[in-house]
Amino acid sequence: MAGGTKEIHFEDHIVNYLTQEVKEYNLVNTNKYDKKLCIIPEDVLAFIKESQPKKYQNIQTHLGASTDTKIVEAVAKSVRNNKTLKTLRSKLRISGERLDLVYFQPANNKTPEHETWYRQNRLSVIRQLAYSTKNNNELDLCFFINGIPVATAELKNALTGQNHHNAIKQYMQDRDPNGEPLLEFQRCLVHFAMGTEKVFMTTKLAGKSTFFLPFNQGLRNYNPNGFATAYVWEDILRKESLLDLIQNFINLQEDVDKAYDPKTKAIVEKKSTKLLFPRFHQLKAVRRLLDQLKIDGTGTNYLIQHSAGSGKSNTITWLAYRLANFYQNYTDNAALFDSIIVVTDRRVLNTQIQNNIRQIDNVPGMVEYVDEKKTSQDLKTAIKEGKRIIITTIQKFPVISDAASEFPDRKYAVIIDEAHSSQSGETSRHMRKALSLEDAAILDTPEKDLDEVIADEISKKGQQPNISQFAFTATPKPKTIELFGTVQPDGGKEPFDIYSMEQAIKEGFILDVLENYMSFKRYYRLIKRSDIEDKEYEKKKTVRVLGNYVDLQDHGIEKKARIILEHFSAETQNKIQGKARGMLVTKSRLHAVRFKRKFDDVMREMKLPYEALVAFSGTVKDDETGEEYTETNMNDLGGKISIPDALKLPKYRLLIVANKYQTGFDEPMMHTMFVDKKLGGTSTVQTLSRLNRNARGKESTMVLDFVNDPEDVQADFQKYYGKNFIQEENLTDPNAIYDSLNQVESFEVYYPQEVEAFANIFFTEEDNFEKLQPILEEIAARFVDNLQEEDQAAFKSAASSFVKLYRFLSQIITFTDVELEKVYVFLTALIKKLPYAKTSLPLDVVNDVELDSYKIQHKYTTQLKLESADGEQEGMQPSGASGAKDEEFDFLTKIIKVLNETYGIELTDEDKVEFKRMKENIYSNAELMSFFNKGNSKDNIKDKFSEEVDSELLNFIDKKLDFYNKMTEDKINTLFKTMWFNELYDARVRGIGK
Repeated sequence: MAGGTKEIHFEDHIVNYLTQEVKEYNLVNTNKYDKKLCIIPEDVLAFIKESQPKKYQNIQTHLGASTDTKIVEAVAKSVRNNKTLKTLRSKLRISGERLDLVYFQPANNKTPEHETWYRQNRLSVIRQLAYSTKNNNELDLCFFINGIPVATAELKNALTGQNHHNAIKQYMQDRDPNGEPLLEFQRCLVHFAMGTEKVFMTTKLAGKSTFFLPFNQGLRNYNPNGFATAYVWEDILRKESLLDLIQNFINLQEDVDKAYDPKTKAIVEKKSTKLLFPRFHQLKAVRRLLDQLKIDGTGTNYLIQHSAGSGKSNTITWLAYRLANFYQNYTDNAALFDSIIVVTDRRVLNTQIQNNIRQIDNVPGMVEYVDEKKTSQDLKTAIKEGKRIIITTIQKFPVISDAASEFPDRKYAVIIDEAHSSQSGETSRHMRKALSLEDAAILDTPEKDLDEVIADEISKKGQQPNISQFAFTATPKPKTIELFGTVQPDGGKEPFDIYSMEQAIKEGFILDVLENYMSFKRYYRLIKRSDIEDKEYEKKKTVRVLGNYVDLQDHGIEKKARIILEHFSAETQNKIQGKARGMLVTKSRLHAVRFKRKFDDVMREMKLPYEALVAFSGTVKDDETGEEYTETNMNDLGGKISIPDALKLPKYRLLIVANKYQTGFDEPMMHTMFVDKKLGGTSTVQTLSRLNRNARGKESTMVLDFVNDPEDVQADFQKYYGKNFIQEENLTDPNAIYDSLNQVESFEVYYPQEVEAFANIFFTEEDNFEKLQPILEEIAARFVDNLQEEDQAAFKSAASSFVKLYRFLSQIITFTDVELEKVYVFLTALIKKLPYAKTSLPLDVVNDVELDSYKIQHKYTTQLKLESADGEQEGMQPSGASGAKDEEFDFLTKIIKVLNETYGIELTDEDKVEFKRMKENIYSNAELMSFFNKGNSKDNIKDKFSEEVDSELLNFIDKKLDFYNKMTEDKINTLFKTMWFNELYDARVRGIGK
C-alpha cells in the first residue's frame, strides 16, 4: 500500500528533501528554540564563532564568561526592536565590534573571503515548533537563518481531506499574534499556508483580518514527478533563493492613501506599512530575466505582459535594482550595465519605485529621480555622471542624445512602463539613437561617402548591442510584440513572461468588469426641412456630422442623463457600503460640457444630495449658450483640491470625462461606468478597466453602454485575456516595404534624381538645410498641378503608409538597402510640405434637417463571458493608396430581381425605396467599409457585414413592419445578404470591378 497519505508524511517529504537530498538545512529539535528570545541560541553562536572568530575573541576579552549570553541577548533585542529584515541587513554592535548576522552571496568572485563566509551561513528547520509560552500550539515548520526565524508553514495533505484553505483557517483562528513574539509583524518574513495542490502566503498575521495572497505557478500547479507544490521547497526555500529574497526582494513599503474623514470632513492622508514578499509571478519574471541575461548579454529586447493587478510597479522596482548590480558572469570585473533607465509615460511619476529601492539599498545617489519639476539638463547630468538608476519620462528622453553618445562604451538597460504607448514611431528611433554605441564620432577617421553615412544612420535605429530593453504592458499591440517579443522555435513571437488578465481576475487581484454589462441602443429619425432646397453631400462625412448633431441635441442629452442618474441613484449609490462612484465617458469636450450642465439641472430636480464633476482639457465654447467653459469654472472647486481628490468627498459621486482619466486613473470606489463614446481595441480594455480595482466591500461592477456593441467589447477583452502572440506567417513582411514604395512611385510625383539631390544635402554635416526647400517646393507644385483631388489624397495615403511601415521595420531589422533610407527621409519631409487637403466636414447640413423622433431602448443586461484562450495578433500590412470606389448603381435591381424570381416575393415601390435607403446607410458606415480589407479574414468580414445589415433592418420594426418581416424571413435574409456581401467583397477586397 502506498504511503504519504497523512499530513506528517507531507512534512517528512519536505524536511527530507531540504536536509538529506540537497543538504542545505539542518534539522533542529524544538527544545533548542528559546521561546522568550525567539531564536535558536546554538545556531546564532555557532555562525558567529565560525565566520568571525577574531571578533568573537575580542568580545570575549571584554565580556568573559557571559559572552555567549550577551551576544544571544543582543541579537534577540535587535530582532525585537529593529525587526528581522533590518537586523539581518545591518551589523550588530557589541563591545566595540560589528558582527554580521548573515552573509549574502557575492555578485562575483573577486572577494574569495566573501565566498567562504557565504558558505558558513547555517539554515535550519524545526518541525512541530512549540513557539508559545502560553499554550501548547505548534507550527508545522519554521525556517531559520543563523538561528533567526524567517518563515513558517502550516501544511495540509489533500489525501486527508484538507487543503490550503484549512491551513489559512488555522493561521487565522489558532495563530493569534497578540502576545506571541514569533508571530508579530516583521518577525517572520512570510507565512505559507501550504497544501499539496496550492499555496497561499501572508507577511502579516492579524487574526481573522489576515489577508492571504496566492503563491502559485499559475491557475493550476502541476508537477509530473510529485507534489504539485514542490516548487516551494525545491526552489523558493533553497539556500540561494531564500538568501536572495532577503537581500534583494523583501522590503517594507509605506503606502499613503487619501480618504475622506467624516470627523474632520476633509481629505486626509492615511499611511500604512506593508512587508512586501514578491508574489510568485513577480519573482519568476525577475529571476527568469536575469537567467536569460547570463546567456544573452546586452542587445536583446524582452516583453513582460503583466495584467493590471499584477503589482507591476514592484516588479519594475525589483528588476531595476537587480539589474543595477547584475554580473553576467561570476568571473566578471564589472556589472553588465552602467545605468538603468526606467521610462514611463506618466509625467507625475509614482515615487513608489524610488522609495522601494531605498528600502533595499539605502546607498546615497543610487536613484536619480527626474520628475516634472526637473529639467532635461538634470537628466543629461544624471547620464553623464553614470547614475546607477535613472527614473524619467518619455517626454524628456529624446533631448539627451548628446549626453548618451559621449559615452559609447557604456551599456544601458531601459525598462519601459506600458511599452505600447512609449515605444512607437520616431520617439523610439530617437531613443535607440541616443544610446547607440555607434554614436561616437572619431575625428580622425576617413571621410565617408554618402551611402556609408546613410548606412550608419540606418544602424542607429535597429536593436543596439549595448542596449537591453525590458517592456512592461498589460495590452501589447502587434507592434509591441514584434519589437520586444521573444522569437519562438516555430518562428513566431510572444512575450518573454506572462501574468494574464485571466489569472489576475481568478486570483482575485482585479474584478471582472464585464460581469454586468447593460446595453442600450438609440433610435432616431431625421427629416429634411421642406423650405430647404435639396442638395448633394458626401455620404460618409454627412452621416458622421448628423450622428454628432443628434447626440448633441438637448433631447438626446436629457434622455441619457436621466437614464444615468436614475440608475445611479437607484442602484450604484448604495454599492460599496454607500461609497460607490460612477464615470460617464463622452465622445468630445462639447458633449462633456452639455452633459455637465444637464446633470446639474436634473440632479437639482431629483434633489440628489451629491453633484457631478467634469474633466476635460482647455476651453470649450458652446454656441448653444455663447459661453466658454473650462473644467475649473464648471466644477468650482476654488483651486484648493484636485478632481481625483474631490471625487472622494461625499459631495461628488459622478465624474464626466472627455479624453481624461480613461487610463492611469485608479479610484477603487469607481463602480459603474456609463459609456457614450465609441471604443475599440486597447482603448476598450483600458477605459473599462478603470472599474477593476479592488476595495473592501466592492463585490461587483456595472457598465452601461449607449454606443458599443457588447460583442465587440467582449472581443476586445478576449484578445487580451490570455497571452498575446504572432505566428511567423503573420509577422510583418519586410519585403512589403517594396510593394509600398511601388505604390508611391506609381503616381510619378517625384523623380529619382530629386530624391538623390535631397539626400546629398540631408545626410551631410553642413548647415545648409535651407537648400532642401526649393526641391520640395517644386515637387509640391507638381503634386498640385498634375494630380486630381482624389489622386492627391491617394498619394499622401501611400506615402504615409511607406513612412509608417519603414519606421517600424527599421526598429526590428537592419536594412542594407540605403535607397530606402533616402526615400524615407525624403517622403517624411515631403508629406509635411504638401498642401493641406480641404477635408472640412459638411457642417451646414445640420441646418437642413430636423430631429423628428428619438428614443433610447434597453437591449439587454448580461455577463460578457471570456474563454481561457490566448490572443493571436497580426503584424503590419501596407495600407497602400486609398481612393474612392465607384458604386454599383444597378446592384439594388439585381438583388430585387433575384429575390422575386427565387421566392416569388413582390417588393413594392415603397419597399424598394426603403431597400435603397438601407443600402445607402450600409455604404455610409465607415467602420464597416473599413472592415473590407485583406487584413481581415473573409469570415470575419462577413460576420460583421451580416451584423450591421440586421442592425439596419431593426430600424424598420416600428414604421415598416411589413418590409421588416419580408426581409428577415430566414431564406430571403440569408440569400440577399450573401449576394450583397459577395458583390461588396469582390469589389472592395479582391478588386474585381463591373
